[in-house]
Amino acid sequence: MIEPEKHEDDRGFFARTFCKREFEARGLVSHVAQCSISFNKRKGTLRGMHSQVAPFAETKLVRCTAGAVFDVIIDLRPSSPTFKRYESVELSARNGNMLYIPQGFAHGFQTLEDNSEVFYQMSQFYAPEYARGVRWDDPAFGIKWPPAERTILERDRTYPDFVS
Repeated sequence: MIEPEKHEDDRGFFARTFCKREFEARGLVSHVAQCSISFNKRKGTLRGMHSQVAPFAETKLVRCTAGAVFDVIIDLRPSSPTFKRYESVELSARNGNMLYIPQGFAHGFQTLEDNSEVFYQMSQFYAPEYARGVRWDDPAFGIKWPPAERTILERDRTYPDFVS
């Protein structure tokens, strides 16, 4: 999680959301190849769990700019001590927090409010032939999603069971 430092006054606040020097000083990937926005009309929209593999494996920095989302990442790096574990956080326009997602993680979210928007900064260009995914409800991960009447793309709903 990255919590921007807010400088507040009578007008509101100012906060830096990205600094190449600060990221590099902490050993984080600081290259941004492209940015994207995901707008979601309805509460309960679930997008994920997505990743890209080498040579287009990507690091992402995501922030909810409108509404709120339950954001989830899964460690898919076989040599990692946290392999197949997930982390979840709430990102919202109100809290202004961001989530740093390293290469080798799958990412997805479920909207908690209508008209939610997520802003992505990515270290690699999108390459459809290197895009991968795992199913949002695969028992291999045991993600505890908030209850909802979900809207899910057929592709995301039908990924096969994860095999490590």
